[in-house]
Amino acid sequence: MIIDAHHHLWDRSRARYPFLSGVPEIDRDVDMTDLRPLLQRCGVDRTVVVQGVDSDADTDFLFEQAAGNAEIAAVVAWVPLDRPEEAARRLDELAVHPSFAGIRAGINWQPDPEWILRPDVSEGLELLADRDIPFDLVSVRRRHLELVPELVERHPRLRVVIDHISKPPVGKPDREPWWTNLVRAARYDTVHAKLSGIFPARPPMDQWTVTDLQPFVDHAVEAFGTSRLMWGSDWPIVDLAGGYERMFDALLSVFEQWPAADRGAVLGGTAARFYGIPAAVTA
Repeated sequence: MIIDAHHHLWDRSRARYPFLSGVPEIDRDVDMTDLRPLLQRCGVDRTVVVQGVDSDADTDFLFEQAAGNAEIAAVVAWVPLDRPEEAARRLDELAVHPSFAGIRAGINWQPDPEWILRPDVSEGLELLADRDIPFDLVSVRRRHLELVPELVERHPRLRVVIDHISKPPVGKPDREPWWTNLVRAARYDTVHAKLSGIFPARPPMDQWTVTDLQPFVDHAVEAFGTSRLMWGSDWPIVDLAGGYERMFDALLSVFEQWPAADRGAVLGGTAARFYGIPAAVTA
């Protein structure tokens, strides 16, 4: 069972996605009719769809997609963590959906890189911890990854997954401070990470090889072990970096060097366990 643990879908008539402006490769509506052929060609069985923008409308659209497409095993939605009372009400509403599996907030769009430590946000995160709802951390700035130890020490019951292994410096000569900060974050058993979005952060984003990616994947495995790593495509963002199939084939060529149990964990087992995807869904 292969699970794509991180992709997006969006409908621009339902919500605003400001990050699409000026990026013609991804400035389009995307739903499962677009993704399904890619899943079939790569042999991917189930997916985890992740919020693209901090919006109830975006979240509602994702649950509609999940209800109508069996490939979607889990939805990582959004609630306003900085408005805890509103977040609590929204979590009650989302709980009725069988595919509800986690929460993400767009900390990458917040001007304050320490937004995640604000008292009101901390109260919102404790709501997730109380309900054992995982949190996807969009760690894209240097400071985001630096703060992971403090975040999990403040919220020791909160299960966290670092999206895109915090955007490693692919194609750059210096791997620090990412290299060291990832190890520090991985020291906490409640922290997981996604092998997704591993490509250059700036154009030309499609200028990479397997050799460029391998050191960062190997470092993540050394830090977390495969039991706390999961693969995700980051589609359709990955279209900026050569496309779904190219990235999947590249990472698969890395994974194929591993024992079967490690491949199984990264390609599906870790995601199923972390997001609580029922065995009946992955059977």
